[in-house]
Amino acid sequence: MRKLLLKGVERLDEDGRHKMIDAIRVGDPNNEVLGAWLAKEHTGDVYLATDPAQAAKLLEHTIKLCLVDDAPEVRSLGRTLRRWRKEILAHHITGASNGPTEPLNLLVKKVKRCGHGFTNFENYRLPVLLHCGGIKWQAQPATTMRARLPQLVA
Repeated sequence: MRKLLLKGVERLDEDGRHKMIDAIRVGDPNNEVLGAWLAKEHTGDVYLATDPAQAAKLLEHTIKLCLVDDAPEVRSLGRTLRRWRKEILAHHITGASNGPTEPLNLLVKKVKRCGHGFTNFENYRLPVLLHCGGIKWQAQPATTMRARLPQLVA
């Protein structure tokens, strides 16, 4: 059920939709899960919109629906969407996303966990750069080894 609820409705087949609807009918007597799922779908629709004006209308509609929901978590989502309205809509104007920074943040946290408490910034900085691929090593000139000529024994 969890996988069906997390999947976007546009990616569910007919069988998946029926399973999800039946499970919500049976296991959600107060419609709290249904309200949260609808809020998720409406929020996703905002990001799927291609026109900034359409995205603004969809966002306003989503905020209104969330604020009148019975579940406190959904109302909290509505308040969060209202506070971040400008930033959410900026995505449709600029196309900017924090997606590329998320894997780097994950790597930094991983290095920090493995470091067991770095006390020196330079000792922390180098492993982070190594893991994130941000070190540009200076090419050193190749050294040649000079070997002795073999000595002939008489």
